[in-house]
Amino acid sequence: MTVAHPLEIRQLLAEAAARLPGVEGRHEAELLLLHVLGHERSWLFAHATDPVDAPAEAAFRQLLQRRIDGEPVAYLLGRRGFWTLDLAVTPATLIPRPETELLVELALERLPPDRALRVADLGTGSGAIALALASERPQAQVLATDMSVDALQVAASNAARHALDNVRFAQGPWYAPLEGERFDLIATNPPYIAADDPHLLQGDLRFEPSTALASGADGLDDIRGIVDGACAHLVEGGWLLIEHGWDQGPAIRALLEQAGLVDVSTATDLEQRDRVSLGRRP
Repeated sequence: MTVAHPLEIRQLLAEAAARLPGVEGRHEAELLLLHVLGHERSWLFAHATDPVDAPAEAAFRQLLQRRIDGEPVAYLLGRRGFWTLDLAVTPATLIPRPETELLVELALERLPPDRALRVADLGTGSGAIALALASERPQAQVLATDMSVDALQVAASNAARHALDNVRFAQGPWYAPLEGERFDLIATNPPYIAADDPHLLQGDLRFEPSTALASGADGLDDIRGIVDGACAHLVEGGWLLIEHGWDQGPAIRALLEQAGLVDVSTATDLEQRDRVSLGRRP
């Protein structure tokens, strides 16, 4: 009787990478296996010929199948890096994306580090924007809001894990938790995809919370409300920054100007696509 020998790490990864689509297949396979084994990527290079025991192989194959079925790697790992932070994510939150770091950069340019400013992040999800700003501006007081209680629990746990005590959390839609308060800067990455957009049925978006993705026939329903309420919650000279879709810059600039904001502009991402529009209360 022939006894099957355990597969080596390199063999298991090669097999898995062949089953995953796209150029990221090998990288994703490594992330999933390292997650199961409890090691960082640097460990992998010196241990490629190590055998993988049966329980670890079974756990890895289960994760691999879920990824083949389309489940996002971030949800399988339960975390995603954003800015300088490692954040817990769950299906209750959007997966933080590198493009959103542009919003953080633009906000930091408008938040002097030596002042006790007040900042709000509307629809915080995992807390990515709020926690990035809080970590870079420790004198600022940041309010992070979300409709989802489950998302707020994830965000609060991320704040605690990174010892960011200058962030507080409040549940409710958009400006409801801000009643009676004004801020030096309001940042938001709201839903901005049209409700009938076919992309919602593709890739990672299938697994992310639809209420955090889609907003009306043109994707702008929530953004209209955010823009309309901005001046009531900004101090004089305060900024509103909104992340949005690549083709929505002109429409959102028009909304900002109609609401009475000045210095209205749109910033582009690394692929030169409209990504963040902003304006200042006069």
